[in-house]
Amino acid sequence: MTENLYAVIRARMANPERPFIETRDGSICSFGDVDVRSAQFAQALVDLGVKPGDRVAAQVDKTTEAILLYLGCLRAGAVYLPLNPGYTAAEIEYFLGDAEPTVAVCRPQVEEQFRAIAATVGVPEVETLTADGGGSIVDKAGAASSSFGVVERGKDDLAAILYTSGTTGRSKGAMLTHGNLRSNAETLAEVWRFSADDILLHALPIFHTHGLFVATNVTLLSGSSMLFLPGFDLDAVLDLLPRASVMMGVPTFYTRLLGTPAFTRERVSHMRLFVSGSAPLSPETHKAFEARTGHAILERYGMTETNMNTSNPYDGARLAGTVGFPLPGVEIRVANPETGQDLPRGDVGMIEIRGPNVFKGYWRMPEKTAAESRDDGFFISGDLGRFDERGYLCIVGRDKDLIISGGYNVYPAEVEAALDALDEVSESAVVGLPHADFGEGVTAIVVAKDTSALSEDVVRKSLVEVLARYKVPKRVICVDSLPRNAMGKVQKKALRETYADTYS
Repeated sequence: MTENLYAVIRARMANPERPFIETRDGSICSFGDVDVRSAQFAQALVDLGVKPGDRVAAQVDKTTEAILLYLGCLRAGAVYLPLNPGYTAAEIEYFLGDAEPTVAVCRPQVEEQFRAIAATVGVPEVETLTADGGGSIVDKAGAASSSFGVVERGKDDLAAILYTSGTTGRSKGAMLTHGNLRSNAETLAEVWRFSADDILLHALPIFHTHGLFVATNVTLLSGSSMLFLPGFDLDAVLDLLPRASVMMGVPTFYTRLLGTPAFTRERVSHMRLFVSGSAPLSPETHKAFEARTGHAILERYGMTETNMNTSNPYDGARLAGTVGFPLPGVEIRVANPETGQDLPRGDVGMIEIRGPNVFKGYWRMPEKTAAESRDDGFFISGDLGRFDERGYLCIVGRDKDLIISGGYNVYPAEVEAALDALDEVSESAVVGLPHADFGEGVTAIVVAKDTSALSEDVVRKSLVEVLARYKVPKRVICVDSLPRNAMGKVQKKALRETYADTYS
């Protein structure tokens, strides 16, 4: 029997009339529509020369048709390669040259640029997909047969390649299999209690694990529905919340909701679940959200290479500042970075992961794959963390973000938590900058609630009361906002570059 993820999705389509996607303008794509139209997209791709295992790249806007293109790729046995619409021409040239797709789908406004790149790197076909659901690939799908079946695939065959952000060195293509995606979506649907009665408010991008493989795949496998927004729009989210039962978001979604008086307990009293991920949720936001709404946000932990690894419990305490317990079937250890040996509970070490969710490796980078894998099958995440006394996992930060100041290890997350707890501070990021005496100087970049009330001396004196002196920032720099990527994650590399000369 085939283990193609689409075959699993198709087998669970109990009600073809059930809406799968409803967009802001009221248009509906039912599960029956999904089955017909994804077959047409699969046929269109095959007509363009796509064979099982071939890559199909897509740098497109968030639309129903983009989801159907993804599902068409699965049906055809192709490998889906979603690309952030914010990528530059130089980045696109790298991704297309590295992945060598048979078809690249782009927005019409960059078609000429794409065709020039495709000619340079050898991509045979370029198609378009518009923000309103039109374009040449949609035209071809509309003219194609809807009788296409599902190509045989095994659980270890590739379903997608997602490129990492490339904060150090060139971006790596994480190879995700049909088995990876299925196991993770089935597990999340179970532990988060998804059913056909659920309606998910989807305001996430779909070029990323969170919006595509968590939100969309969980919805498909549980037979639930999505209210589909092109992006996070505060007014639209407020309007749609009364119709939703679940919302998945990044921390900035929740801070923006808390920033408006229209976001009330009454508006979300019917909601079943709020999930947060892709960036750390501050304990202050967690507490403020629960105080306002009565709902404790469920924070989880995942990566491009592993999908989701842990989750705070559906039943039980959802502890602020933690990402909960390992998901069923997933093993997590906190290890000595050098040896891979388990560390005692409470000690900070490297988070390592093993399970059916863990990717197959990096595309055409066997040495990098080997360097980030243990002999016993554990993936070295690059994240530092510890298990607390109750067994909840706490993320301390990225290994590359660790600050060594005067010979002492300083974990940015600990300093950020202390900063965010101050009345004067809205949010913060802590980085290590070159320092002649200390090697690295602990430096805080903060967004103030009121710039007139923020004093560097007062902040530092406040932190002395809660942190060892070597952890207290040597400088506190006030900014209007922190640089973030599309998923709301603070870009610390950009901060280190901007403020590199602070102590020179």
